[in-house]
Amino acid sequence: MINVNRIGSIIIALSLSLGSVEAVADIVLVVSAKNPVTTLSKNQVVDIFLGKANFFPDGHQALPIDQDEGSVAREEFYLKFAGKSSAQIKAFWSKIIFTGRGQPPPEVSNAVAVKKFIAKHPDAIGYIEHKWVDDSVKVILMK
Repeated sequence: MINVNRIGSIIIALSLSLGSVEAVADIVLVVSAKNPVTTLSKNQVVDIFLGKANFFPDGHQALPIDQDEGSVAREEFYLKFAGKSSAQIKAFWSKIIFTGRGQPPPEVSNAVAVKKFIAKHPDAIGYIEHKWVDDSVKVILMK
C-alpha cells in the first residue's frame, strides 16, 4: 500500500506542476500600430527596459512601460527576456536611483492599461500576454 500511495502522490504532484506550466503567460513585446518599428532584438528590448538605451534603432525616443510589480506578466517578462527575477530588477533600479543615473519605467496595472498608455504615447513599448493583442498594437518580439 505504501508504494501505491507514493505513486499516487507523485501523479498528483506531476499534475499540479503541469497545470502551473499552463499558467505561464505568453508574453509579447508591443508598440503602437502607428510606430514605425517592426522588430527589435532581445538585447535591444532589455536595454530599453533597463534604461541603457533611450531610443529605438531608427533614432526616435523609446518610452518603456512596466506592469505593476508582482504581476505575472512582469515576472515572466523579466525572467524570459532579461534573465532576472523581480528581486534582481528591484535591486538594479534601487542602485540606479541611488546613484542618480536614472529612473525605472512608469508602471501601469495590467495589459489593458499598457494598451491605453501605448495609444496615448506612440513611442511607448510594453509587454502583454499574447491574448491581449489587437489592432491597436503591433507585436515586435515574442519569446
